[in-house]
Amino acid sequence: MLRSLFAGISGLRVNQVMLDVTGNNIANANTIGYKGSSTVFQDTLSQMLTAASGQSPARGGTNPVQVGLGVQVAATSSNLNQGSTQTTGRSTDLLIQGDGMFVTRRSGEQLYTRAGSFTFDNSGTLVTPTGARVQGYKLDAAGQRTGGLSDITLSTAGATPAVPAGVELTSYSIGPDGKLRGLFTDQVQRDMAQVAVADFNNPMGLERVGETSFRESANSGAAQLGVPSEGGNGVLVAGAVEMSNVDLAAEFTNLILAQRGFQASSRVITTSDQVLEELVNIKR
Repeated sequence: MLRSLFAGISGLRVNQVMLDVTGNNIANANTIGYKGSSTVFQDTLSQMLTAASGQSPARGGTNPVQVGLGVQVAATSSNLNQGSTQTTGRSTDLLIQGDGMFVTRRSGEQLYTRAGSFTFDNSGTLVTPTGARVQGYKLDAAGQRTGGLSDITLSTAGATPAVPAGVELTSYSIGPDGKLRGLFTDQVQRDMAQVAVADFNNPMGLERVGETSFRESANSGAAQLGVPSEGGNGVLVAGAVEMSNVDLAAEFTNLILAQRGFQASSRVITTSDQVLEELVNIKR
């Protein structure tokens, strides 16, 4: 069977993957916190027809003669560049200006996201639209972190410093440093919690798990937990969210490239079929 036939089939497969990836990017062009993907192709093994030879007294060296056996998908790379900012005016909507991801907990699993469309549920816990709980740190009287990650709530039970009896929370805000500050009826402002952010040595190695969230993988490295504006982490902007970083102009161009690549690979298969037909018809 002709090698070109199978090379054409491999071309159909990889260009179909490119169409799938591009279509998903376009579908999520308005998804908050979505990060676009791109496909990377590489050739497959080549068949050696004639090996290379070195120089000899009688003749010079010769190069190898090889025929490629098609193409395959090498990777689907994530584009983690900052998306555009959309102002919402909602105090619980958060945007990370710079590096880092929000930390959430869903069904006992720790996940990471750039989508900061949050709200407080009926128990006063900060959650995502799908109910995943946003993680952060409790603060002591000096505003320093205490303990490990925990849910961020508006509850004053066990707050440090203690809230006097009869004093109630009247309003709250989240600052650029991620601290949830509450104003109480005694006109005292108290830091209640601080939003956590995570960074990775290789964020492109994170695994997508749906709902605009990621999880650690073997190649992403462990999460480096911290807070906004600390170290290399970005700062928080309240009342805004990060939109998708999909470039529609580039994606429509990729659609054309994938379509033409698919058509060209189809033409290779058609031509190979015609050659085989001629071969079969040599003896009628």
